[in-house]
Amino acid sequence: MALGTSLLLIAVGAILRFAVHVSATGFSIHTIGVILMIVGGVGLLVSLLFGSMLGDRRAGPVVRDDRVVRDREVV
Repeated sequence: MALGTSLLLIAVGAILRFAVHVSATGFSIHTIGVILMIVGGVGLLVSLLFGSMLGDRRAGPVVRDDRVVRDREVV
């Protein structure tokens, strides 16, 4: 789950939980909002965890075999 998808689920869940004042028969819209916020929060944590792990792997040192030799200038 990508970072944007997680944020979208959290936003939709918050809207369903706090802004919708409709009662439905058979299921609770408020409970669905809470579930969406929880799933979005877990997805956000997983995305950040994997992003930090992959970011550390890519940011490793660059090692080359090239040697740089400069002539010394004597004044």
